[in-house]
Amino acid sequence: MKRITIGNSDLTASEISLGCMRMADLSKEEANKVINTALENGIDFFDHADIYGGGKSEEVFADAIDMNATVREKMILQSKCGIRQGFFDFSKEHIISSVEGSLKRLKTDYLDTLLLHRPDTLFEPEEVAAAFTELEKSGKVRHFGVSNQNPGQIELLKKYVDQELIANQLQFSIMHTGMIDTGFNVNMTIDPSLDRDGGILEYSRLHNMTIQAWSPFQYGFFEGVFLDNDKFPELNKAIDKIAADKGVTNSAIAVAWVQRHPASFQTVVGTMNPGRIADIAKASDVTLSREEWYEIYRAAGNQLP
Repeated sequence: MKRITIGNSDLTASEISLGCMRMADLSKEEANKVINTALENGIDFFDHADIYGGGKSEEVFADAIDMNATVREKMILQSKCGIRQGFFDFSKEHIISSVEGSLKRLKTDYLDTLLLHRPDTLFEPEEVAAAFTELEKSGKVRHFGVSNQNPGQIELLKKYVDQELIANQLQFSIMHTGMIDTGFNVNMTIDPSLDRDGGILEYSRLHNMTIQAWSPFQYGFFEGVFLDNDKFPELNKAIDKIAADKGVTNSAIAVAWVQRHPASFQTVVGTMNPGRIADIAKASDVTLSREEWYEIYRAAGNQLP
């Protein structure tokens, strides 16, 4: 498993992360198998959020591995906060209480990384700054970042916080390519030329901010997976051909496609199937050629200008 440095920090991690949103539905034995399969395949970065399973995902995770100091040293734990029932909340009080809750559920003294989840338009940056400083000084959070934010939102936050923002979690996959489509279609009047994120890809590369790509197998607004889906015959034909040539599964190729980009994405995969985790991990050993990468991009229905 290749390792990357997360943003401008001293934190190095596996280039593939395991998203733990669905862990709430597993038994202790099932979750233990999932976590250990990930570790055995070089995946040591685990992505959580206070809302996943209403907090239960974090509880199941810690219970499954009988969390202790020795186990904790083998992994990197990230959680997210800010989404509440029907609204978003970046208040100092909520950020700190959310972290306290995650630490309790995860049975650990610290988070390696805390991300602000969906943007809160009512947020006061001074409150976020105060929360980050308190959490850093107490040792409860070592690194900070954001999720689903554009460059303007990040710059506003950076004006107030003292901490480096090392990561931004954004949706990106073969079937969700808005952040690269605009770069192909500069100065054109077609839909793919529309800049919907403020140039977040280029911004992230300029500022050495790691993009964590979530939902690498999804299409649309959580409409389903595109792999082995009859709706996308040309795409699956291209992926399956390259997968056969490389001796890996189509899931590995879908992740390898994300990882091929020089922006050094960290892909977050959410499967709770140990076999799929092992298959996906092999993506780290696959490097697609330019021709293969563009073949898949075109097969997804994209036209190059």
